[in-house]
Amino acid sequence: MKTLMLTGFEPFLGMPINPTERIVTSLDGETIGAYQIKSVLLPVDFEKAPVALLEAFQEINPDAVVSLGLAAGRDAITPERIAINIRDGAPDNSGVVLEDAPINQEGQAGYFSKLPIRKIVNTLKQNGFPANISNSAGTYLCNNVMYTMLHHIEKENLQIPAGFIHVPSSHDLVVEGKKRMPSWSQRDLEEAIKIALQCLDEE
Repeated sequence: MKTLMLTGFEPFLGMPINPTERIVTSLDGETIGAYQIKSVLLPVDFEKAPVALLEAFQEINPDAVVSLGLAAGRDAITPERIAINIRDGAPDNSGVVLEDAPINQEGQAGYFSKLPIRKIVNTLKQNGFPANISNSAGTYLCNNVMYTMLHHIEKENLQIPAGFIHVPSSHDLVVEGKKRMPSWSQRDLEEAIKIALQCLDEE
């Protein structure tokens, strides 16, 4: 059986919950389509997250990689089209603030997702879940992780599916964090990600 490395993040920016942490914890060890899921929780840290990502990749040696991130305020599942070679934005969980900083001095300006993002969006919609392709993963840790993985795959000439999917807030995050934003139930978030992962079977 093939292995899929699924990553999520710890809570960040003062939010008490990160629904991606709950998704990867719930799906760890499950078989979805042709893949057994091996989950990895990443720190929200500009320096530590890429290191943890690549160490887990070397240990697991997966046949596919899907990283998940929270896009608070979005109302749909949004596979990302491209990652760019920039770190910028709010402080990470260690208090580090970066501005216009490259992720990799030797890397390309950007890398396109190697996931079947159109298929994922269409399949989610067919199953009643709002979904759209996103053309910007931002410049924070989600983009950083997506870029790091795609750069590594390019450098090593690996032919495996890899990319990033953003998810909306969960109801629990909105309630506990006292935020006003679109939200999904945790159960629907998990079901939508399962459907998205099944789209890799025929790739």
